[in-house]
Amino acid sequence: MNIAELEVGAEIGTSTLEISRVDLIKYAGASGDFNPIHWNERFAREVELPGVIAHGMFTMGAAVQLVTDWIGDPSAVVSYGTRFTKPVPVADLDGAPGAVVEVLGVIGALDAEASTARIDLTVTLDGQKVLVKAQVLVRIT
Repeated sequence: MNIAELEVGAEIGTSTLEISRVDLIKYAGASGDFNPIHWNERFAREVELPGVIAHGMFTMGAAVQLVTDWIGDPSAVVSYGTRFTKPVPVADLDGAPGAVVEVLGVIGALDAEASTARIDLTVTLDGQKVLVKAQVLVRIT
């Protein structure tokens, strides 16, 4: 990929994240985050959540896959940051996706001298942003 061929405002692609309760269980095991808001419906509602919610870091990590697929090398990611704005409720549908999150990536800035591109992600559930200022800096080689 050549930085001179890239253009600010150009889309790098879209992806759809189909999240199931099974995904949350797998993530809890991998991350060690067994907070009951991520697996116990009753507990989640008792703390005034809409139900079981996806781990924020799971959502963040799944969303950046669009960028790593586009750049072709996960080690090209220099930095990644976001703010979590809304929970991602995941309905219990016997292993089927209980939430569908949409991800859109757009080139937000280019730095030819540093050979980097900033990719801005729009991450939504039912048309509502669940992450804001999701920005990924990647090195273009």
